[in-house]
Amino acid sequence: MKTLEEIAVLIEGELAGPGDMPIEGINSLSLAGPSEISFAVGAHFRDEIGKSKAGAVILPKDWQYPVDRPAIKVKDPYVAYAVIAAAFTEGTFDAIGISSNACIGDGCSIPDEVSIYNSVCIGDRVSIGLHATIYPGVYIGDDVWMGEGCTIYPNAVIYKGCRLGNRVTVHAGTVIGSDGFGYARRGDEYIKIPQTGIVVIEDDVEIGANVTIDRAAFGETRICRGTKIDNLVQVGHNVTVGPNSVIVAQAGISGSCKLGAGVMLGGQAGLSGHIELGDSARVGAKSGVSKGVPAGETVSGIPAIPHKQWLRAVNVFKKLPEMEREMRQFRTVLNLKAEDLGPEVLLDAGGQDERE
Repeated sequence: MKTLEEIAVLIEGELAGPGDMPIEGINSLSLAGPSEISFAVGAHFRDEIGKSKAGAVILPKDWQYPVDRPAIKVKDPYVAYAVIAAAFTEGTFDAIGISSNACIGDGCSIPDEVSIYNSVCIGDRVSIGLHATIYPGVYIGDDVWMGEGCTIYPNAVIYKGCRLGNRVTVHAGTVIGSDGFGYARRGDEYIKIPQTGIVVIEDDVEIGANVTIDRAAFGETRICRGTKIDNLVQVGHNVTVGPNSVIVAQAGISGSCKLGAGVMLGGQAGLSGHIELGDSARVGAKSGVSKGVPAGETVSGIPAIPHKQWLRAVNVFKKLPEMEREMRQFRTVLNLKAEDLGPEVLLDAGGQDERE
């Protein structure tokens, strides 16, 4: 439980109402009760606020409408919501130690303050930091290094030699460090290129469920600090994803791509190999990117082009059936007028009559 004043301080907001009012949690406007706080991101929610049973609300700084309950005004209600939700859900770490049903290899460095559940399999010479939580069915290969506060959900796999920083979260079914897709063709057969590198995941990265991140052919595949990866994403070998980037579900990044800081890839976006995206570049959903994108530019479409140009092209595309019908009518009218003018206008440059 927190007071309104504590919440206002936490989210750096302007409080209007009793600071000692107790708040037990945060919820949506339609579900919040009298002991909970809710939030609205814009004026279009003002009717919902009136109907809500929430004891208090978080509002944008520029809110100009009357409010019938305590409120906290903030710069960004979404950010405030995230901060408050984390404050109410985060608890103290409760270490259960290492389960007797876990399989631990030789030469490992694992502190007592961890929670390693049943059916976890850990290879040789693995190092795991304080306050790690590793759920059932996880496999961690030889020589893996993992920092403090990591959470690895059930059935994730971390191949040998990979390195995870502090506070990394890996969701269920994800595979880190599987072989990159590298083959050389010899006649009718393919010769596998050994994938001898590793994957490095920096601090505060969250990786969704069923993601695959390939190890490098040599050197490293690197996911830089603060990056967030959605479910069902494929990251190829020797890729570098810059800090604080966001990659949405089903996106695919081919080998040796370089993504700058703050890059955003929409759902199902695909990147060809060996291309570079500059800092803060953005790629729209379902786009196919075959060449580099400059810093700060937004692209969309297949093949990807500047977003505004793509929007104009899509607008034209929707009108193509109508344009074709008008063109056919226009040609019919022209042909009729040509018939009225006589046969000489129907002769082409070679002197042939087009009616023949």
